[in-house]
Amino acid sequence: MAADHAVRTENLWKVFPQEPRPVEAVRGVDLVVDRGEFVAMAGPSGSGKTTVLNLLGGLTRPTRGKVWIDGLELSALPDRKLAAVRQNHIGFVFQSYNLLPMLTALENAEFTLLLQGVPARERRERVLRLFREIGLEGMEHRRPLKLSGGQQQRVAVARAVLGEPALVLADEPTANLDSTTAEALLDVMQQLNRDKGTTFVFSTHDPRVMKRAGRLIQLVDGRIAEDVVRGG
Repeated sequence: MAADHAVRTENLWKVFPQEPRPVEAVRGVDLVVDRGEFVAMAGPSGSGKTTVLNLLGGLTRPTRGKVWIDGLELSALPDRKLAAVRQNHIGFVFQSYNLLPMLTALENAEFTLLLQGVPARERRERVLRLFREIGLEGMEHRRPLKLSGGQQQRVAVARAVLGEPALVLADEPTANLDSTTAEALLDVMQQLNRDKGTTFVFSTHDPRVMKRAGRLIQLVDGRIAEDVVRGG
């Protein structure tokens, strides 16, 4: 796979067994995302966008077809190696934040670095530097319940990008946020995309995310119906 590709899929299908007939959630998706893109996948409920995101992240395996992340083909990997790819090459941002309530903001943010074996001093320095950049300075020792929704989501974004993954997958990251907080979070992610070259792929139905995206992919019934690259 070309070095500038963060993502590639080939004839990607996901079929869920269900009575009276199986559900074809993703049907023959061919997709290439280059490094540094800021991509939104949109579509109505049931269009397959979250399933595609889960397939790209190795959270579920395709029924058929292939997925490459950072040049690594995921489909044939055993579970242990697939987990290592997720840990080292992919960052995840979920709409429910998925922070560990017993850990501080700093400890939540550094969790991926801990799994990667980064020394404690370097972990702390990297977290504090990023917290300054994204408006979390002074929040390091607060636990999630002492943070606002927007602050929790910023911690989740920090956790996703600190390991310098090839790709960050964001599943409806603004769904639980008010407009002001959502715009501020998108500012943070666009800054990381611009300044650090982090590749983002969103699953969303939020017009605010679609407006910001440099590329908008519309999914309908598990297929790509439209794929538009926009300037800026």
